[in-house]
Formats: sequence, C-alpha cells, structure tokens
Amino acid sequence: MAVSDIQQQVDDLIDTRPGKELLTPNYEAVALEVAPNIFRSSGTTAAYMIVHDQGRIIVNTGMGYEAVHHKALFDAICAGPTTHILTTQAHVDHVGGVGLFREPETIYIAQANNPACQKDDARIANLRFQTAQVWFDVSGVAAGRIARENPGVSMRQDQPTPDVMFDDFYEFTVGNLEVQLIAAVGETIDSMIVFLPTSRTALISNLLGPLFPHFPNFNTLRGDRYRLVEPYLETVNKLRALSVQTMIPGRHLPIEGVELIDASLERLYGAVDFVHRETLAGMNAGVDIYPLMQTINLPPELRVGQGYGKVAWGVRTIWETYMGWFHLQSSTELYPVTASAAIDELVLLAGVEESGARARDLAAAGQLVESIYIAEAILRLQPDHVEAAAVLVTAHEALLNAGGDISFWESGWLRNEISKWSK
Repeated sequence: MAVSDIQQQVDDLIDTRPGKELLTPNYEAVALEVAPNIFRSSGTTAAYMIVHDQGRIIVNTGMGYEAVHHKALFDAICAGPTTHILTTQAHVDHVGGVGLFREPETIYIAQANNPACQKDDARIANLRFQTAQVWFDVSGVAAGRIARENPGVSMRQDQPTPDVMFDDFYEFTVGNLEVQLIAAVGETIDSMIVFLPTSRTALISNLLGPLFPHFPNFNTLRGDRYRLVEPYLETVNKLRALSVQTMIPGRHLPIEGVELIDASLERLYGAVDFVHRETLAGMNAGVDIYPLMQTINLPPELRVGQGYGKVAWGVRTIWETYMGWFHLQSSTELYPVTASAAIDELVLLAGVEESGARARDLAAAGQLVESIYIAEAILRLQPDHVEAAAVLVTAHEALLNAGGDISFWESGWLRNEISKWSK
C-alpha cells in the first residue's frame, strides 16, 4: 500500500473516534464478537471475554455496578468456567467487578504495581467522586437501571487482590489458547498488554488512552498522578515490536492490519516525542510555560486527535514534571494566597458594576478567559450578580464553539460551567 494511502487511513481513524461521545457510556444489549472468540460488553470502559475450550478469560470487569451487566451478556454466550481474570490497569472501571466474576478456581493476574495503583485511587476516592460528577454519571441512573434488570445480584465495587503478579512478562496456556502478558506504562504504571501470539491480537484497553490514535493525557483534569513521557514512548515501541494484526482498545471497534496499526503507532510516537522535545527546547531557552502552551503545535505530518488529551495540556504537564509547581515568575507563587484574591481586590477598587461592564466587553471582543477571571471575581463578591453569570455563560459557550467541543475533558467541563451559571 502506498504511504499516502496508509497515512490517509490513519487520518480517517483519528477523525472517526471523537472524544465528547465518551461522556455517555453505551451499554449494548448483547455482547459483540469483535474478533474470533473475543466478545465485548461496552461501558465506562469495555470488558472483554475470550472464549477457549476450557471456559473463558475475562479482560477488565467494569465498575462494580457495570459488571452485573457485563456478566449477564457474557454468560449468555459462555457461562464459564472463568479460568482467568486479567485487568490491564488498576483504575476502578477495570477492577470494580473482579469479585463478581471470580470463581473458586479463577486465577486473577495483574502487573506487580496493581496494589499500589489501587491504593492511590483509594487515597483520594472522596475527591475523585466529587470531581467525577463533572464528566461521569455518578447519580446512580445507570446503576439503578442495571440493578432493576438484574435483581438480587451484588453490585459491590471490588478492591481485589491479584492471585498472580508479574514484573515484566508472564505467559500461560489454557486449553487451546496461548496468552502473553507484557508489562507496560501508559495511563498507569501497572498497565499491561494482553497478547495472543497465535492470532497476533493485542488487547490494550486504555493503555495509550481511551481514544487511539489521539494525544494522551499526561494528567487528567479529574485529578491523577502525572504520567511520564519516556515510559509512554517505550510502550508504543513495545506494541510496534509485536507486529500486531488486531488491536482491541477500551472503546470503539478493533483496528485491523499490521500496516495500519504500525503507522498509527508511529504517528502517535512522533507526536508525543515532538511535543516533549519542543517543550524541553523551550524550557532550556528560558521560555515560560504559558507561551509554550500557546506556540507548540503539531506539524501536519504528525497530526493526531485531541479528543482526549490536548497538546497544550501535554506541554504544561511536561514543563511541570521537570520543573515542579514553582514557575520562577513571581514571589506570589511561594505563598498560599491565590491570584483570585488579588483580582477580587481590584474588582472592589474598580467597582462591581464597572467590572461587570468590562467583563462583558472583553467577552464580546473575544478575550474570553480574561472575561471569566473578572466575572468569577464579581460572583465571589456578589453570588447573585446576574450580569456576571451571563458573561460566564457567554464566554463558556464561545469557548465550546471555538474548538472546546472536541476534547472529552474540555467539552465536559465547559458544558458543566454553562449549566451551572445558567441556573
């Protein structure tokens, strides 16, 4: 296939996997066979069932309440026994249903960092629940529906302990199926690739991010530990070395063909490597973080989607990963006094009504972020200020229409702010 043809296929792959749709999980009525003997049940992150001649392997189990749905769909095709459970990372939407699928003889296998990653999530569980409300359904609507459809089944969110943990590589054979587990670093430091060497199939879930090939989030807006660039790039190379024929992600349908998969991985590697190198070059030239966020853009040949992570956010995370929170710009960075406190003082000095008029004019002139700063200050001082709230609605709608509707995280945040200030 000509180079231009395969690159067009990569472009098509990027464009047909948008980000904002991730806000609403799609619970299918039946499990879909996405590859021979591999079945998917979608949710926050898809769970997969691999059928073999001695039963089944479950790869990721969903949240506790989702596992009830996944199990019902999988049981309708192959009720077990469940010989193995594999979780490709320790996030709650992967491990939450392990207990429901676990049987007396089931072997649960995970990478050795799994317990540490689960502990990280547990430490900030309350905060995560609060921040998740911006992007995810935490109202219990989906859980209630699933419970009504599966009465009497436990929906407990599990915090499971693996039976087997491995550092770099683990392989086993069960029935007619050979399975290789390859440690990797992507969204978490306990990630792994589930590789079936006979068919050259790789189940990667959200290893490189839930949208592939889109730019990763090296730090999610909901809150998480920073993710490091070099291990991420090493993971991309691990996948390329496998010559994968079928790649199965955590969302969307599998990607087929060694050439397309490799070209996509090559593009993603190039994009992340470019942003990393350009950020470091700017830092060494003494350029501040915000100008770098504004000016570093991918060249056309390295275009990847930005429906999940964004290049500008990657620049900021890389900058702060190397330099930390002190930007060396102002003494105010050293002390627990926010810039918002100073803006509030200026609004009081200028007058609330005058500041409101200025915020409205800035929004009309396209200086949207500046207008938000001022309008938020007014509302801290006068929470019922109607005009300031209207400015926030206008500014956030304009940001949404100016490209903010592309990224899952940005779109969710902007829509939440519009709803909040429209009330």
